[in-house]
Amino acid sequence: MRRALLLLAVLSVALGGVRPLQAQTSANNGNDRRIDVTVFDEQGLPVLGAQVTATQRQANLSRTATSATERFTLQGLAPGVYSVRVSAAGFQVQEVSADLQAQASQTIEVRLKPAGITEQLVVTAARFEQRIADIPASVNVVSNEQIERSPAVVADDVLRQIPTFSLFRRTSSIVANPTAQGVSLRGIGPSGVSRTLVLLDDVPFNDPFGGWVYWTRMPMMNADRIEMVDGATSSLYGNYAMGGVINVVSNRPSPRTVIFKPQYGNRGTPKLDLFASDVWGKVAVSFDATALQTDGYVIVAPEERGAVDNEANVRYQNASGRLDYNPTDRVNVFFRAGVFDEDRDNGKIGELNNTTWKYGNGGTRLRLKDGSNLEGRVFVDNVDFFQNTFAVPAATPPRSVSNLSLEKTVPTNAVGTMVQWSRAFDARGRAHVVSAGTDFRRIEGDSDELTYALATGLTPLIHRVAGGTQNFTGFFAQDLMEITSKLQLTLAVRVDNWLNHDAHNRETLLATMQPTAAHKDPLPDKSDTAFSPRLAALYRASDRVSLWGSISKGFRAPTLKELYSPFRVGQVLTLANETLGPERLTGGEIGLSVAANDRVTVRGTWFDNRVNNPIANVTVATNNVPVTPGCAGAPTCRQLKNLGSTNISGFQTDLAYRIDTHLSVSTAYVYDLAKVHESAPDAVGNDLTGKYLAQVPKHRVSFAVNYSHPKYVNISFDTEYSSMQFDDDLNVATIFPTIPAKTEVGLPAYAVANFSVSRTMSRNVDVFFGVQNLFDTVYYVGTNPTTIGTPRLVNGGVRLKVGR
Repeated sequence: MRRALLLLAVLSVALGGVRPLQAQTSANNGNDRRIDVTVFDEQGLPVLGAQVTATQRQANLSRTATSATERFTLQGLAPGVYSVRVSAAGFQVQEVSADLQAQASQTIEVRLKPAGITEQLVVTAARFEQRIADIPASVNVVSNEQIERSPAVVADDVLRQIPTFSLFRRTSSIVANPTAQGVSLRGIGPSGVSRTLVLLDDVPFNDPFGGWVYWTRMPMMNADRIEMVDGATSSLYGNYAMGGVINVVSNRPSPRTVIFKPQYGNRGTPKLDLFASDVWGKVAVSFDATALQTDGYVIVAPEERGAVDNEANVRYQNASGRLDYNPTDRVNVFFRAGVFDEDRDNGKIGELNNTTWKYGNGGTRLRLKDGSNLEGRVFVDNVDFFQNTFAVPAATPPRSVSNLSLEKTVPTNAVGTMVQWSRAFDARGRAHVVSAGTDFRRIEGDSDELTYALATGLTPLIHRVAGGTQNFTGFFAQDLMEITSKLQLTLAVRVDNWLNHDAHNRETLLATMQPTAAHKDPLPDKSDTAFSPRLAALYRASDRVSLWGSISKGFRAPTLKELYSPFRVGQVLTLANETLGPERLTGGEIGLSVAANDRVTVRGTWFDNRVNNPIANVTVATNNVPVTPGCAGAPTCRQLKNLGSTNISGFQTDLAYRIDTHLSVSTAYVYDLAKVHESAPDAVGNDLTGKYLAQVPKHRVSFAVNYSHPKYVNISFDTEYSSMQFDDDLNVATIFPTIPAKTEVGLPAYAVANFSVSRTMSRNVDVFFGVQNLFDTVYYVGTNPTTIGTPRLVNGGVRLKVGR
């Protein structure tokens, strides 16, 4: 924490002394015209962080300016008539005209209207910018304003306001083991491994070895918005996008800006955030850093808590820098690098894990003379992960003894590339936006493990090194075409090939230093191919009503962890399986969007997805009956297996109502019916056909009320409800199995409320206060042992901004 504070202080001083410069300019060859733009909202208050672009279409010229204030200057312009486009997060895009033919300068004042849901701009759904109203898919956006007014200190707790979003378990990443932080949308394949691709500025964010997500690594203060696309998006993004895509879009660097946000919460939870940026002509730089530590809380319910149980907690630091260089209006070169370090205590004495993640990416965006766009990037990741696991044997009193069962170190290296081309044109009187591209990723990882004798936890028995290399290569193409002024079609297709090679499971019995019966080196190479098409149509019945539908295919290949690395949660041991094949999804959806007026928007979507060969945790032995290799000593032993098929269908809807300039309400709901459609009986004789998928509740609801008056106060109140969900594949696991009065199958329904309030004290100072789980509701997130969710968390602080 001290190192983070020192780094923040040094950077603040350095950037505070930088001389401000205007946006990129070129004042030669008679290009001496300028446009001055001031941007306000409907109340006449400044809109900060907007982007202003002036375009002279005849000459195919464009100039863009950003600013930390409401004032923008575009200078070095040639004579002519310009279209000036003003956009800002949370507001409708507005275009005005500026005539510099006969005058040297023009001053423009723009007043932006708040954007309804369908007016917001996103880039993730089609890999280029579109209004939500023009997208034949279910899309949600969490704006920077929503992030700021949330009392949550980690990103996953912010995103829970969207009911289709869920992690493998209900637990917050404040205390959850990283390997349990896989994300699923609409309940598609809930497990520690994500069935949703997570991106940071279009770069893969999922852990390369195991597919889960470090939500603590996600920058919150530097996020302009978080875009979420429900449904199969493999036709554009390939692996992991079987269930959807989440993309964090960062703020653009603005001149001479420093934002410092210290806060403190109960349970010993200080957090520091910093964002700093500046622009020097054609060069823009930014830096963001976050540091948090917390004493956490004991996650095992008091009724089952024992001497081995202590607080689960986390300490992390994350810092990254970004450089943008724009030598001309047609060329953008960018680079980003960062480091993330996290240490966790996992809720049992001595049980911990830590992660160090170094990452970098860079590339270029080109606007070609024919009007097309070309983008290419390279990204690298180096991840070092350590974890130990303690087993809790039967003892008197219960949970009074724990023994070391496993230690593992997982070094992983990944490198990837992406190239994408896009162009808008007319053909036979129809408008088209065509894009095509290719990407490649190589992941190398090993799980280096020591297995200990369960009876004592003192004697290492087996040394295992299991892992390999995965290569993924994909090609995609998409055509978005306007058939008529009312009808739009989207055709997309992608082909992916992946190869697992250099795989091995090297097991040595330490007592004899001889290979075990499970030793396999090398393991056979495996390869497969996936074809992921998508057909979608959007019909605009009017300016306010649109109907859309889509049919698509998606896939997910098993991760290195699923193939080669076992894991333990409580008394449940889950074995890896090197024979796993890919999951394949076929899905369809129909949606309706109605903007009743400028203040009310209602949307609804029906969805139906069939997943073939889903990877699931399947119970194979209880107390090693029947005898199963690798299950000795485990009360419950499961193995990752491809089931026959699952079906996930349901309906989602949301409503947003802006009552007046200051007050708004919103609500969202999803009905999710997720069941095993077909499955052969397992080794114990269990047939999972007809069983509900674990960790998928049938009903989830959110409701929020927001009052915002910049001159006085901002107040937010929201609630989240989740119905009962099962915690295991057999739908039999119970909470409090030894307390008959409290025993209940599955995890009971729960609801929590959150509250935040903030006030602008001056142009550069905001103060805030927030509470998660306002009424300190006790809810349950796991069985065996029974574990509880986040108790009341209170925090408050100040947001300091220095900028032009």
